[in-house]
Amino acid sequence: MTFRLDAIGRGLVFADSLENLASALTNQGDAGTAVVQAPPGTGKTTLVPPLLSNLVSERHPGQPRVVVTQPRRVAARSAARRLAALDGTRLGGRVGYTVRGESKISNDTMVEFVTPGILLRRLLADPGLEAVHAVVLDEVHERGLETDLLLGMLAEVRELRDDLTLVAMSATLDAPRFAALLGKAGPDGDGPAPVVDCPSALHPLNVRWMPAREQRMDGRGVARSFLDHVARTAATAHAAALDTNPEVDALVFLPGAREVSDVAARLRGQVTAGIEVLELHGQIGTESQDRAVSGREPGGPPRIIVSTSLAESSLTVPGVRLVIDSGLSREPRRDAGRGMSGLVTVSCSRASAEQRAGRAARQGPGTVVRCYDQQAFAAAPAHQTPEMSVADLTGAALVLACWGAPGGEGLSLPDQPPAIAMRDAVEVLRELGAVADDGSATSVGKTLARIPADPRLARALLDGSPVVGPRAAAETVALVAGDQRAPGADLTTLISSLRSASHPGARRFAEDTRRMESIARREAAAVEPSHGNVAPSQGNKGVTAREAPGFVVALAFPDRIARRVPGDGSTTYLLSSGTRAGLPAGSPLSAHEWLAVAEVSRAQGRDAAGTGAVIRSAAPLSAELAEAAAPHLLVAETTAKFGQGRVTATLERRLGAIVLSATPVRPSVEAGRHAVAEALEKAGLSMIGWSAPADALRRRLALLRRELGDPWPDVSDDGLLSRLDEWLAPELEAIASGSPAGSVNLLEPLRRLLPWPEASRLDSLLPERLEVPSGSRVRIDYPDVDNDSGRPVVAVKLQECFGWDRTPRLVDGKVPVLFHLLSPAGRPLAVTDDLTSFWSGPYAQVRAEMRGRYPKHPWPEDPWTAPATAKTKNRMQAG
Repeated sequence: MTFRLDAIGRGLVFADSLENLASALTNQGDAGTAVVQAPPGTGKTTLVPPLLSNLVSERHPGQPRVVVTQPRRVAARSAARRLAALDGTRLGGRVGYTVRGESKISNDTMVEFVTPGILLRRLLADPGLEAVHAVVLDEVHERGLETDLLLGMLAEVRELRDDLTLVAMSATLDAPRFAALLGKAGPDGDGPAPVVDCPSALHPLNVRWMPAREQRMDGRGVARSFLDHVARTAATAHAAALDTNPEVDALVFLPGAREVSDVAARLRGQVTAGIEVLELHGQIGTESQDRAVSGREPGGPPRIIVSTSLAESSLTVPGVRLVIDSGLSREPRRDAGRGMSGLVTVSCSRASAEQRAGRAARQGPGTVVRCYDQQAFAAAPAHQTPEMSVADLTGAALVLACWGAPGGEGLSLPDQPPAIAMRDAVEVLRELGAVADDGSATSVGKTLARIPADPRLARALLDGSPVVGPRAAAETVALVAGDQRAPGADLTTLISSLRSASHPGARRFAEDTRRMESIARREAAAVEPSHGNVAPSQGNKGVTAREAPGFVVALAFPDRIARRVPGDGSTTYLLSSGTRAGLPAGSPLSAHEWLAVAEVSRAQGRDAAGTGAVIRSAAPLSAELAEAAAPHLLVAETTAKFGQGRVTATLERRLGAIVLSATPVRPSVEAGRHAVAEALEKAGLSMIGWSAPADALRRRLALLRRELGDPWPDVSDDGLLSRLDEWLAPELEAIASGSPAGSVNLLEPLRRLLPWPEASRLDSLLPERLEVPSGSRVRIDYPDVDNDSGRPVVAVKLQECFGWDRTPRLVDGKVPVLFHLLSPAGRPLAVTDDLTSFWSGPYAQVRAEMRGRYPKHPWPEDPWTAPATAKTKNRMQAG
């Protein structure tokens, strides 16, 4: 029943570390915990699981069961296939695997490779993992969200089951973090788990730098010129390598499936005949994935495998001696402000770059060509960003709620989830009916957790099946939950293509659909529709096959129901959440007014239509189906606005932020009050306007407040706005009822603030006009309300002030008047608040300059005795 580790480990570096690992585990008693730190290619994934199986067999009679997680399906299949081959047994016998939609295990299986999501669902169904004796969490350094959750949850299981062996394996130097976490697992855990190291298995590695002249990224993502550079570099480097070693295969790293396909197509046009170019990413079929990660057949052609980060650390691609690295990767990011989450292209971490490079030197001397410079390498982050800190946490929040640790409370995780992201995720779950007010999982939530899809998609599967049929709902959910990219963002067309057996992803799509359909038929009847969703009323037609994808997507993501923004040729859509997003250039969906958006992410350039966000996948929708899918977002509300001097009101019917209809109505007094208050808050009293008399009175009151204080009122903007009910209530009520603001004169309302009996002295303290020696009564200009140092100004012709030997003072002699003495033409000649000094000094110079210019007006040598007048000399004589 035991594995022959000597045969399996022949030629593998980690074989020399097996004894250390066995000792570390057995020294802890019945079972233990450990962290294995070993570079890629050492054989840890191949050797640790059978070692644990043998250790379990020694402790317990019966058949052992070891579960090993791999972060990717292709890696789980490849690792199981390799171990079975080295063990000399059939796949699905002693060694098997289970991934989404595919399982090769039997009653004889002792080592099972699974993806983290599979083990998470098993833990929720069986929290004690009673049938499992050991768990290996591989590639924990990648900091995948599900693997982080498993670390915390399995540590709790160990506290109840000290017979469960738990091993975490990392390819980077971050092992102490995981050792501290696993050291807490178990009844007596009070120190870090032992760390078992393994020397590098790398042969000599030649590092070359071949940066492109252009930038790697442009406004649309990865620059096409950079992809040209990667393809040329790969073709040239591989041709040169083949000249010295015809057995060399090349591995090209690019960030995503689109770039992989693009570069692969370019390479097929550049390499010589007989060289095979293969793609490796999540969107191709399992057969194509397995073929890419398998070694070259004896006598087979040289190969160039163009891959995403899928081939970075989880598996070894035999024969690779040359790596071409773009230095880019895709990582999840959440944009809380816009309610978006998705994958973005970033520079890969230095740790990832080193792992990529190591692929070239696992089986002999190799070369890595980095298509970027050393400065970009040095500026890259040291490690990959933990998915927990940047991803949408809705699915994780549901797992934690079902586990009994809402929000991660009390759970030892490598990093605690960000509070805001977790709060938003829990709110989504509440809307789905998946969690109660205390954060615990409801029966609906536990049902959703059993479905291998985002909780929103799981809910849409259950709600949509009675309306569109289980098959149609399953197709849409299977597609959106998968990793197929919709050309032109059109999900409906992609579904039609995947129904054809000739499509590369047709087989997996069919399997995923069957699984989802089975779940829908089993679970849908037991769950009440969320948000009160009901079948739309389209007569007796129901929802057509063409409309079904859009309706199901709208059920899953009602906040992403979108309507085209009016405009000639517009490809900009307004989402019900309030976010604007653009379709990719040339998308066939641009002909549709309504869309149900499955994925929207941040972007720049033409694809974003100037919005900063691009729709990655969507399906057509009708207005009626939009309302049927999201009745909880329907709002009928009268909104009143103040504009162009009056209050107007509109009855708006909205779906979230999308206005469905707007009808002018008479504003209610209450709505009018709100609109007026809002306008006052933004524009102040200028929305009504100050008449000249009202402004003059306000200025006088402001000066009195400045000089005398209480009881004179504060007439600044803030002061007046804080006391509206005391002085302006009747007028505001009239405006709120529809009267134009222009009909309101603020003079009388302002008088309501005058303090009595002090108000009786207003004209004596600050008169409106000042009588000058000529007999004229000249208006006094008082300073602006906000001018804390301004003075009252009297602008008067100089001749009207002859003989005035003292400057008048206001406010009981506190404030001198500032005179602007004018020429006969009304132009300033002097500014003074000391008439005595002016007549005695500057006047003589003014007289000398002005008497020739204005000879008809008097300019006496002695202004003290000359009669003050507003007339010319001739009129004075005639009078």
